[in-house]
Amino acid sequence: MIEVRGLARRYGDVTAVDDLTFDVTPGSVTGFLGPNGAGKTTTMRMILGLDAPSAGQARVLGSRFADLPAPMRAVGALLDAGAVHPRRTARDHLRCLALAGRLSPRRVDEVLDLVGLTDVAHRRAGGFSLGMSQRLGLAAALLGDPEVLLLDEPVNGLDPEGIVWIRTLMRRLAAEGRTLLVSSHLMAEMALTADRLIVVARGRLVADTTVEAFARPEGVLVRTPDARAFARTLVAYGASAVRHDGGAGEELIVSGVSAREIGRLAAAEGVVLHELTPRRASLEEAFMELTREVTAYESAGAAR
Repeated sequence: MIEVRGLARRYGDVTAVDDLTFDVTPGSVTGFLGPNGAGKTTTMRMILGLDAPSAGQARVLGSRFADLPAPMRAVGALLDAGAVHPRRTARDHLRCLALAGRLSPRRVDEVLDLVGLTDVAHRRAGGFSLGMSQRLGLAAALLGDPEVLLLDEPVNGLDPEGIVWIRTLMRRLAAEGRTLLVSSHLMAEMALTADRLIVVARGRLVADTTVEAFARPEGVLVRTPDARAFARTLVAYGASAVRHDGGAGEELIVSGVSAREIGRLAAAEGVVLHELTPRRASLEEAFMELTREVTAYESAGAAR
């Protein structure tokens, strides 16, 4: 588990992280979202003890990272895939880390196989593509078989097959009861991968919720051959019904009432329904709307 309480980081007059408080619990993938410069990487660095907070604290498994007796067995992190000596082979890089963390050298070949780098383990890391470097960074994070993982943009540079692979891996690790905090700018991927979301903007927490709750409902899609007449019925009932050109048949986008209420009303009126589907905004749309509101509010406040 990761516990963040009142965490702040200031650089002179600039506040990169401002009074953040949240928990990351085991057994789920928690997406860490925010615009560029929102403070995500700085927050991760403070959790890992790489940056000292100006205020507040962060604990991993109940302790500060610096106080963990065997940090590589407790926490794995991928913050910078390029943090590798370019002249070392992939295997030698992991061997050095294993030696520093007092880990079994057998674990090196296990994680190389896990991330799909066995065939290139003898190659120098300086010649790796971005995707291969990401896989090597993930291998390093997994080296100690840790309970907690912090991954900063782990799918960056991966091809579609690699993205599906890492998505499956992260969900499997979470299902094993591990704690995963994963930052990403790929909203569609987070919608498929994450269970919970921590959203920050200008260093402040703006949402701590589930993926399902974050993408708010946007009405109900109703498809019926009686669209015109049923729209009048819905409006009389107090709903909003807008005609929608959706292809075959006639469609309505209905808001102000639930899908269950629409179904009951259609049954009472003898209206044939071909489709009755609640609609949700995409994760990207919800994210853009929320962070736009925060940025607009902050800009207006600064102007005053």
